[in-house]
Amino acid sequence: MSGIRPGATVLIIDDEEDFAHTLAGRLELRGITAYCAASGEEGLKRLRDNPPDLVLLDMRMPGISGVEVLRRLRGGEAAPGWEDLPVFIVSGHAREQSLQEAEALGIQGYFSKPLQFNELLDAIGRLAPEVS
Repeated sequence: MSGIRPGATVLIIDDEEDFAHTLAGRLELRGITAYCAASGEEGLKRLRDNPPDLVLLDMRMPGISGVEVLRRLRGGEAAPGWEDLPVFIVSGHAREQSLQEAEALGIQGYFSKPLQFNELLDAIGRLAPEVS
């Protein structure tokens, strides 16, 4: 974790609001600015309004799914210029097909719920050169 710069920004897109806010609080204790969106639609809006250094994305949400958010992000529809934004999937209900689609769209990794927080921190830390 020591490699990530203080003040890096993480957007958590997850319809399980308690989980998202708890995770945001834990990241903030490590010097990472975190904010949440409770749906894919809200996540896309927050992405445009306040671009993060990386995204933690749930796969199964009502409305726009995590795969669709990722598809729009990679296609430049979500926020032009952010096609290479690092994205980690954090999901308790990812179907194999959805996970394969996400991998094909270029995710940095997958974490299942319940989340092993230190593993996530290590993965974020490995992105340090990319997370500027």
